[in-house]
Amino acid sequence: MLKVAWNKRYVLSLPPNHRFPMSKYEVLPEQLIHEGTISESNLFSPAPIDEKWILKTHDAEYWNRLQTLSLSPKEIRRTGFPLNRELVDREITIMNGTRECVHFAMEHGVSMNIAGGTHHAFTNKGEGFCLLNDIAIAANYLLSEDLAKKILVVDLDVHQGNGTAQIFQQESRVFTFSMHGANNYPMIKESSDLDIGLPDHTDDTFYLKTLQSNLSNILDQFQPDFMFFQSGVDVLATDKLGRLGLTKEGCKERDRIVLQSAQSNKIPLVASMGGGYSPDFRDIIEAHANTYRLAQEIFF
Repeated sequence: MLKVAWNKRYVLSLPPNHRFPMSKYEVLPEQLIHEGTISESNLFSPAPIDEKWILKTHDAEYWNRLQTLSLSPKEIRRTGFPLNRELVDREITIMNGTRECVHFAMEHGVSMNIAGGTHHAFTNKGEGFCLLNDIAIAANYLLSEDLAKKILVVDLDVHQGNGTAQIFQQESRVFTFSMHGANNYPMIKESSDLDIGLPDHTDDTFYLKTLQSNLSNILDQFQPDFMFFQSGVDVLATDKLGRLGLTKEGCKERDRIVLQSAQSNKIPLVASMGGGYSPDFRDIIEAHANTYRLAQEIFF
């Protein structure tokens, strides 16, 4: 059974005209249930994460200032969010969603978090709509509990996974692979184990060929026993922040390559949703829904 993390705290109240499309966290599960891709039984509701797992990844001083709502105005602006208790409660619930997903992935092959993919959170700061790093927290949980030996992070959001790269720069058991827009945020990139910066307007053909060859090489050489997939859909040509040129069909094929690679190599995979900012909300929901449809098709 495909297990999907979703909690009512994923839906966040923000000021009018805020550019972050939070409502997708409510609409996507409704769409998936309506069309029959999943049912209510596929959903599980994570509780807030125990802070001991946060502190395996994030600095205690930063975590203390975050949870006490003591970030400076500059730090708050960098996150893109108005800092409040609701936001922090939402974040720590999302973190536990991805952590709990790892057990369902080991049992069923794949699991998904409706939210997550918060790859711009560093050990000691947040930015780009990310306060804590769910993939890094879950990866460190796996390592500390001896549940995995070698972990691959496949980050295909249009923005480089700079926070994840920084967190694991000195960790040889985690291979970070980020394929992103070269000219997009963040302007100053961190060093992943493999970074592929793509030119503006990259199309389906070049993107998919590049992904397939590089992912195959990583799997052959690194031989991971667990995978995380940041499946942001801001790679679409319609995305107002993305600058790449993928169609919805190309984005779906991207997901197929990653999910099929995990399934055929018998590597448990957890997918976190990541970004998506197309002006037509239907484009965002359709592209995200394709990831879940493919997980059901490939693994079940």
